[in-house]
Amino acid sequence: MKFFVDTANVEDIKKANDMGVICGVTTNPSLIAKEGRDFVEVIKEITSIVDGPISGEVKATTVDAETMIAEGREIAKIHPNMIVKIPMTVEGLKATKVLKSEGIKTNVTLVFTANQALLAARAGATYVSPFLGRLDDISQNGTDLIRQIADMFAVAGIETEIIAASVRNPIHVTDCALAGADIATVPYSVIEQMTKHPLTDQGIVKFQEDYRKVFGE
Repeated sequence: MKFFVDTANVEDIKKANDMGVICGVTTNPSLIAKEGRDFVEVIKEITSIVDGPISGEVKATTVDAETMIAEGREIAKIHPNMIVKIPMTVEGLKATKVLKSEGIKTNVTLVFTANQALLAARAGATYVSPFLGRLDDISQNGTDLIRQIADMFAVAGIETEIIAASVRNPIHVTDCALAGADIATVPYSVIEQMTKHPLTDQGIVKFQEDYRKVFGE
C-alpha cells in the first residue's frame, strides 16, 4: 500500500516528503480553505515539492457536470501530475466519463458504498476514495467497505485504484493495508504517530545511556 498525504499545508507536505514515505498528495475544498490561500497558488507549490499524483477538487459549489468538466480541464492544466477530484454524484459520473475520454485522470471522492465505487470505476475513474473514518463516526465499519471494494474490483478485473480516505489513526492504516487498499491518504499527524512506539523511545534512551558509559558524549 502506498501513501499520499492528505493536506494543503505546504510545510506538512515538505516534512512528509522529506521522510521519503509519500508518493502523492490529496487536497479538498475544506483543506484549501483552511490555508486561506489561492487554490492554484497552493497546488503549484505542492507540485514543486512532490513528484507524484496531486488531487485537486472542483469547487464545492459546483454541482453540474458541464461546470465540473470545465473546472477539471483547468485543474489538469496546472501540472501533468494533477488528478481531478470529482464528487460521487450522477453529475460527477458524467463529468468523470468525459474527462476520462480526454485523457484526464480523476479521483471520485465521498464514496460510502461498494456500489458507488463500482459506478465510479465503470465511469472511468482512475481512483475511488471511500471515506473510512466518516463511516466509523456513524458506527459503520469503514474497513469492511475497503475490503468489499477490493474484493469486487479483483473479481471484475477493475484497475481503478482504491484510496482509503478519512484515515484518522495508525490502526486505520494497518486495517486498510490488510483490507486491500492500494493507497492510504493520511494527515501528516497520523504519519508522525506511525513512527512512534514507547519501546522504540525506551530503546533509544537505553542505547544512548550505554554508549555514554563507555564513550562519553
